[in-house]
Amino acid sequence: MDEARLQSIAEDTERCIRELAAAGGLKAGQLLVIGASTSEVIGRRIGTAGSGEAARAIFAGVEAVRRDIGFHPLFQCCEHLNRALVTTREAAERYGLTEVSAVPIPGAGGAMAAFAYRNLPDACLVESVQAHAGIDIGDTLIGMHLRPVAVPVRPSVRTIGEAHVTMACTRPKLIGGARAVYVLEPDDQAER
Repeated sequence: MDEARLQSIAEDTERCIRELAAAGGLKAGQLLVIGASTSEVIGRRIGTAGSGEAARAIFAGVEAVRRDIGFHPLFQCCEHLNRALVTTREAAERYGLTEVSAVPIPGAGGAMAAFAYRNLPDACLVESVQAHAGIDIGDTLIGMHLRPVAVPVRPSVRTIGEAHVTMACTRPKLIGGARAVYVLEPDDQAER
């Protein structure tokens, strides 16, 4: 893959994640799940042609935004590792995530997870998460790793490489009924 195409993948990834972070108010210390089929990015069917080069470019785009915001990235593995996630041990411990034993490789975990496992500091594999936001590059189905109320975010960039992009942030559940109040007004003196 030529350098111009790899640069475009990195830039498009960065742009999408910046838009997602802005839309969802992603903060330092929060969790961002990344699902990425590098096969789809290079124009092939998911799970058939993993690309370490595409993984490197996507990782660079994620990392550019992570350095600015300070979120914890979690890279979703493929179905062969039950969609476990690669993250840092710091994030796993902070959120009480259950560590599992496997080493992602391109043929079992996927090229993206394999790259992340080798390039995140003190990487580990966790079973599942309920992330604050997520980006799905290539229809990898990240929904199982998002908090219960996912809100779609429409990216200005609809594809990264050849892969379809879907994004979501999450919000707390609204509970109650017709009489429920969701915002405390400054002049509300009741129950003080």
